[in-house]
Amino acid sequence: MTLIKKIINHTKRFFLLITLLSFTAISITACNPTKLKSEAAQVPQLVTSILSDPKTFNYALNAESPNIFGLTYEGLTNENYETGQIEPALAESWQISDDKLKIIFTLRENLKWSDGKPLTVDDVVFTYNDIYLNEDIPTDIRDTLKIGENRKLIAVRKVDNRRVEFTVPEPFAPFLRSATAYGILPAHALKESIKTKDNEGKPTFLTKWGVDTPTDQIIVNGPYKLDRYDTSQRVIFRRNPYYWRKDAQGKSLPYIERIVWQIVESTDTSLLQFRSGGLDTVGVSPDYFSLLKVQEKQGKFKIYNGGPSSSTTFLFFNLNKGQRNGKPLIDPVKSRWFNTVEFRQAVAYAIDRKTMINNTFRGLGKLQNSPIYEKSPYYLSPQEGLKVYDYNPNKAKQLLIQGGFKYNEQGQVLDAEGNVVRFTLITNAGNKIREAMGSQIKQNLSKIGIQVDFTPMAWNTYVDKISNTLDWDAGLIGFGAGLEPNDSANLWSPEGGSHLFNQKPQAGQKPIQGWEVSPWEAEIGQLYIQGAKELDEAKRKVIYSKSQQITQEYLPTIYLVNPYSLVAVRDRFEGIKFSSLGGAFWNIHEIKIKQ
Repeated sequence: MTLIKKIINHTKRFFLLITLLSFTAISITACNPTKLKSEAAQVPQLVTSILSDPKTFNYALNAESPNIFGLTYEGLTNENYETGQIEPALAESWQISDDKLKIIFTLRENLKWSDGKPLTVDDVVFTYNDIYLNEDIPTDIRDTLKIGENRKLIAVRKVDNRRVEFTVPEPFAPFLRSATAYGILPAHALKESIKTKDNEGKPTFLTKWGVDTPTDQIIVNGPYKLDRYDTSQRVIFRRNPYYWRKDAQGKSLPYIERIVWQIVESTDTSLLQFRSGGLDTVGVSPDYFSLLKVQEKQGKFKIYNGGPSSSTTFLFFNLNKGQRNGKPLIDPVKSRWFNTVEFRQAVAYAIDRKTMINNTFRGLGKLQNSPIYEKSPYYLSPQEGLKVYDYNPNKAKQLLIQGGFKYNEQGQVLDAEGNVVRFTLITNAGNKIREAMGSQIKQNLSKIGIQVDFTPMAWNTYVDKISNTLDWDAGLIGFGAGLEPNDSANLWSPEGGSHLFNQKPQAGQKPIQGWEVSPWEAEIGQLYIQGAKELDEAKRKVIYSKSQQITQEYLPTIYLVNPYSLVAVRDRFEGIKFSSLGGAFWNIHEIKIKQ
């Protein structure tokens, strides 16, 4: 997956973002929840908020959040966020060949698109062969369909009118959980745009279904379809009358007729609207928890706590030794510091994460020590041998000296050449939690003699630096995670588009000379390849355990705090199966509004 996708987690389930995005505050925008509240009496609806406008209505070209696609599209399979199991979606069943290289899916009968036209095997083949596997379409999905060390693509073919066959170049354990969950797209609405070229010879698909497209032209297969989009105000969804799911009595799902996303660019404003009854749900940040908890009964809502969330937050240094046009991406003096493992370990020991939990997270979080989610079966716990870095400033100072650094009379850290150790730490401005974490890191490192210039910056500028220009020292960021480690393979593959700490230039970027991959870095990448093709669960655990041990030894990413997954939801909804992986509304199709 790409950088943006990993930052915000899975695009399949939007409502998880209600929790993740609740920690970002930008500015205040106007809206009218009173009008929506009055309309709620006329139609069963859910009203929530998002922080900014959607960027596209084209599923294949999406790389950002918020996005509409968790409500509007489904794939062949789906993940049950209550059990963690892979379940049938558009496909009612599948068969895996003895050699594990072929998977044949059987589609449900009488599937339809939101315009009433049949959804068939031809749509599945079109979606993969003409869009996801098409080199002319710059979709991030294609990276996840490249398998093994040679990065060969999957093959997709029609078997008959209800069956479609996927062939992988080698056994691929995460296949059902990842590759088949991508949304199926309508051939009848999009095929012509793939064939037609613009003046530059590019498919007109690249400009198809932007946010300026009339909503009635967006053809979907999910539980909801777009009804209305008012820029900087709201996105409104209506239930898809042709959605395939039905309840035990044969009633078409979903039950809730309408979903409204208010675009509210401030979490403080969202909180006010929730407390006044204008919103039905709101993400609960540590700042809000105590205030809301005492109002649960009076406000007729419940705060759901899913325990540690599936997101990761980490500090990372720029380890890239490359140059562009003869100029180093990063000051060679700083590069030597950052590429000294004792330096990174010292920084890890110097960060007081327990204080960070108590102060910034109000006690609503846990220490994070691994890139793999603790609820994953492949997680290696400290009790099983995972190295951890509990707060120990004396140990940090010892490691700095061991790494060739020294102290002057003022207590400042100097390198072997006498340079004062000082670097800039960047993150995205407006994220209050992350800004507080960065401020504490600056304070903690000053106690061991390291000077940090903490500089929050605009989101677009931040992303451009860490994934394009690559001229930065250290960063603070959050990535999504899940039960399957391979979902983060693009972070750990040296060739991956999200390999932040030592980024290789991506397509369309300026070349880099002298880019190097460390042996430990290459080994982690190889372990992720091995883990993906190993089908024995016990052996997969061993492989990913080793990858975690290497990660924690060499610390390309210094993990900090795993916040609790907290969301407040009105009592009038029934059928909530809250999950830290999927949030409160991952099962939106079966949630009802109480009479």
